[in-house]
Amino acid sequence: MTWQISLSRQATKDAKKIAQSGLKPQAKKLLELFTENPYNTPPPYEKLTGNLHGFSSRRISIQHRLVYRIIEEEKVVHILRMWTHYE
Repeated sequence: MTWQISLSRQATKDAKKIAQSGLKPQAKKLLELFTENPYNTPPPYEKLTGNLHGFSSRRISIQHRLVYRIIEEEKVVHILRMWTHYE
């Protein structure tokens, strides 16, 4: 069973930054993992708190993270950010 990927408007903008910074292969690998099974590890994930409660993140690089939410009923992984969630 495959999962669908849904990108927010901000994630679409972030994807351009990812490509320009040379981190596209790492981000693509994470997205491929999400289509197979978003619960697979490694890489490890971190559940976020505060205003991002309900979202999780995985590292693209030391500084940048992919922030996402899994919508189990619809088999969708909604990508919120692909750059940094500290901005």
